[in-house]
Amino acid sequence: MGHTSGKILLIEDNEAFRDMLRESLQEFGHEVAVVRTAEQGIELVQSGGFDLVITDVRLPGMSGVDALHMLREAAPSTEVIVMTAFSDHDTALDAIRQGAYDFFSKPFRLEEMQTVVNRALEKHSLKQEIGILREALSSNRTGRQAIGQSPAMQAVHSFVKRVAPLDTSVLILGESGTGKEVVADLIHEASRRAGGPFIKLNCAGIPENLLESELFGHEKGAFTGAIHSKPGRFELAQGGTLLLDEIGDMPLTLQPKLLRAVEQKQAERIGGTKPVQYDVRIVAATNADLARRVADKSFREDLYYRLNVATIHLPPLRERKEDIALLAAHFLQAFNQRTGASIPPLGQASVDRLNAYNWPGNVRQLANVVERAAIFSRSGIITAADVELAISDGAQPAPAGESGSPLPLRQTLQDVERSLIVSALRRTGGIQTLAAKALGITPTNLWNKIQKHGITADESLPN
Repeated sequence: MGHTSGKILLIEDNEAFRDMLRESLQEFGHEVAVVRTAEQGIELVQSGGFDLVITDVRLPGMSGVDALHMLREAAPSTEVIVMTAFSDHDTALDAIRQGAYDFFSKPFRLEEMQTVVNRALEKHSLKQEIGILREALSSNRTGRQAIGQSPAMQAVHSFVKRVAPLDTSVLILGESGTGKEVVADLIHEASRRAGGPFIKLNCAGIPENLLESELFGHEKGAFTGAIHSKPGRFELAQGGTLLLDEIGDMPLTLQPKLLRAVEQKQAERIGGTKPVQYDVRIVAATNADLARRVADKSFREDLYYRLNVATIHLPPLRERKEDIALLAAHFLQAFNQRTGASIPPLGQASVDRLNAYNWPGNVRQLANVVERAAIFSRSGIITAADVELAISDGAQPAPAGESGSPLPLRQTLQDVERSLIVSALRRTGGIQTLAAKALGITPTNLWNKIQKHGITADESLPN
């Protein structure tokens, strides 16, 4: 039988029984510390590091049950198992009510004990993982906004405010790059689950043979390579929100199990025999036409209606061009903060060029263009020519003539790449790590390109 190793504190005053139990736990691969009184156990637990406490009920001085709340207070994530004599069954039940994970009565079989210990350690491990995720989420709040003053975006803002507190499933529809993930962030942060985890899964970014494990987890030995038990995204999102991005690409074979998880709030891990209960809010997002996929039988109708309780349609950027200048200003400010640059706001000619474009890549493409234009800029401001160069995706026009119209293209892509790198280095004072970040590449990749293009230190200095 597989097991999860852990650091265990054993509180038992009977020396012979204590030694036997310690040796058995050590044979299962656990690290075991022993004490004979509850007071000693509380003091040791306060020093931290224990995954599980196993304590007898009857101890000299304070009883195991009386010590339970102090043990839980000293280490809230540490599970506690109590051992009782057969006649102390009511006492054991009282311990369970006070927060003990489980109990077993003496005498007991070591195999049964190990099963209980293994489950308690898995629960402790899951609680730790969720705690780490929550801390990371709390410390890395992006403060992102679904920016826009257009009527279409005001309608989105209004709908988010109404639906966020309701805890119903939400389906976010929109073209690629319209900001579906940002809206999902807003829904979570405005909900009663804001203090819980916000877990994301891109259904199109994971191979089909791994997607079930990512969603629902697996038990050790469930398949080749499953050397450890692993919780799925549903378990990691307990008490919070799960974003299923690109839900339209969910394989048809997995949709029945997903439907059960959404509908009944439970599902089994791969290789598991008991369902795991979920307390999770589902937000799904897609750029696909789900209604059409239901019609052509590539998406289950019952799953579609279960997810489609509340629907938000995000408009493409070409249908809310009054938001382009506001978004561009936001992205330019973010670039300045990230790189230490001080590029002033865009002039009217630059904004006009942005407004004239159709934006097939939507807001994501606009963010990319603004950053590229900031890197292209050599005069300290973003000109209409810089915007043109950024939109043209690497094809750099020659300097504009007197009429302001760009002349025919003259530089090769290699020339453009060299120019971009030199410009980024100058804007960041020659600091390669900052320049690499601005260009969206790794420092090693940037260094290799500097060598390839023969860029000198003098070229990297600001003009």
